[in-house]
Amino acid sequence: MKITVIGGTGPQGQGLAQRFALAGVDVVVGSRDEERAASIAKELSKPLKSASGSIVGKDNLSATEASDEVVILAVPYAGHDATLKTIRTALRGKILVDIVVPLAEDNPKKVNMPVEGSATEAAQTILGKDVPVVGALHNVSAHVLADLERGINCDILVCGNNLEAKQKVIDLIEKLGVACYNVGLAESARCIEALTPILIRLNISKKTTFRHAGVKIWRE
Repeated sequence: MKITVIGGTGPQGQGLAQRFALAGVDVVVGSRDEERAASIAKELSKPLKSASGSIVGKDNLSATEASDEVVILAVPYAGHDATLKTIRTALRGKILVDIVVPLAEDNPKKVNMPVEGSATEAAQTILGKDVPVVGALHNVSAHVLADLERGINCDILVCGNNLEAKQKVIDLIEKLGVACYNVGLAESARCIEALTPILIRLNISKKTTFRHAGVKIWRE
């Protein structure tokens, strides 16, 4: 299996690329700058001596085309729409996993939701009905993803309008050793994405003893 992480040179993208490679998935890291993508992919591969999956770097369009089916979007929100428009044609026949949270530019403790209601819904509007968009991995901190010595400390909430696409994404993410839950249609992303600034607020509070909290579903 080969997946692509657009924005794979950023903090979240790097951690995801390494974790998927360790899980046996080949990863293509996408960036606007192909040389930067190739250089970072090489650095990400160095500590993964036991990985059965590989990491390579390409420009965003080539990286999207190289994916077997799943493309993960992990760019900053400021570049969300523009990046999607750039790779839109290459996404035909693939699934987009949108992990972007529309944090307010001047305050990461707030969201600035687009008119569609969420970044996930905005992506679906941009790409149209022919490209299924699945929202996931919104509430996992980049620090947690980068700490390869430890497992991911939270559950993953997954939403989208295409059930088959959601199941494929759940099967993929579960390779990382986490529990995933289908929590409904794309409109559920409004709640999921809005949880991220709440977690950020808790993580930076002087009154808490933790710094990288996530969401866990209580189950008996």
